Amino acid sequence: MDRYYAAACQIDLPNPRTRDEIAPRVKHMLNMVEYAVTGYEPLFDVRLVVFPEFAHAAPVYPDVEHLSRLLAVPIPNEHTDRYERKARQLGVYIQTGTFLESDPRWPGHVFNTTCLIGPSGMLLKYRKVHPWTPWELHTSPHDLTGYDQPLYPVADTEIGRIGAAICYDWLFPEAIRQLALGGAEVLVRVSAYMDPWGTAAPMDWWTTVNRCRALENMAYVVASNQASSLKHYPPFSWPGGSMIVDYDGRVLSQTDPGPGEKIVVGPIDLAALRAERSRRRGHAMLANLRTETYAGYERPVYPAGGADAGPLTAAVNEQSCRSAQQSLDAVRR
Repeated sequence: MDRYYAAACQIDLPNPRTRDEIAPRVKHMLNMVEYAVTGYEPLFDVRLVVFPEFAHAAPVYPDVEHLSRLLAVPIPNEHTDRYERKARQLGVYIQTGTFLESDPRWPGHVFNTTCLIGPSGMLLKYRKVHPWTPWELHTSPHDLTGYDQPLYPVADTEIGRIGAAICYDWLFPEAIRQLALGGAEVLVRVSAYMDPWGTAAPMDWWTTVNRCRALENMAYVVASNQASSLKHYPPFSWPGGSMIVDYDGRVLSQTDPGPGEKIVVGPIDLAALRAERSRRRGHAMLANLRTETYAGYERPVYPAGGADAGPLTAAVNEQSCRSAQQSLDAVRR
C-alpha cells in the first residue's frame, strides 16, 4: 500500500503509580485505535496509529529501585499481546506509547521503550538513546558496554519503512538521520514534550523540530505528543499539538494546541515520496552528505558506559553531564 492515512493520538490520563494501572490505559488506547480506524473509514484508510511517550507509565519515582519494583514491565508482555490482537483484527500498525521496560539481561536498569506492532506481530522495539538528562533515570543503550542490539532499528512493512525515536532524541539531528540512513520513509515521534517548548511562539520547538527532521531527511513525520493537564502529570503541563508532516516540511494536519485527548489524521503518500527521492538532485540532503568533513564527530562527547556500575542515579547523570561539558570544551578548543 503506497497511499494511506496515519493517526496521531494524544491522551490526557492520570499518571499511574503502579503497573496494575497499565491495563485500563491499554484498554482505553485500544478503543482509540478503533475510533481512528473505523470512525474515519468512510473518509480515509487509516493504517498507522501512533501514541505518545509515557502513555503506559512515566518515571514518577526518584530512583530506579521504585521504577523497577512498581512500574517496569518486560517486553513482550500481556499488553503488547493485546495490541497485536487489535492490529491483526483491524489490519493496522500501532506504534505504542512508551513502556518502562525491564530486561533480565540488564538487571537494575530500566529502559524507556516503544514498540511497532503490526498484523504479523511485533516488528521493532526502540529504546530511547537520549534520556532527558539529568532528570530521567532510564538507561540509554549507549551507556551499557557490550550492548549488542540495533540502536536505531527500521521496520520494512507493507506501509513503508518505519523508524521511531522518542521525544528528546529528536533534538539530535544525528539520531533521526540514523533512521533515515537506515531507509526509513516514515519517521515516528513518540513524545512527552512539555510547555513552553510546544506549539506556541516564540518557543514552538515541537512544530519547528518536527518540520526540520522531515525536510532534512526527506521523510514523513508522524508525531504524537502527550497532552495531559498539569493536575495529571505535575510538575509539567503538556501542549499536545500532535501532527503529520510531509517530506518537504509541510504540516499536513495538526491538533489544536493545549491539553486534551485528541486524534488527528493525515495522508502518507509513499509513491510521491519515492518518486521525489529518486528524482531530486537539489535538496537531496541524504545523498549530499559529505561525511568525511564532519570532523567534530571523530571525538566522543557524552561518556559511553556510564551505566555499567549499576542503576542510574541523578548524581551519576549529573557527573556524566559535567564530563560531557568538559569533553565538549576540549573539542571546541
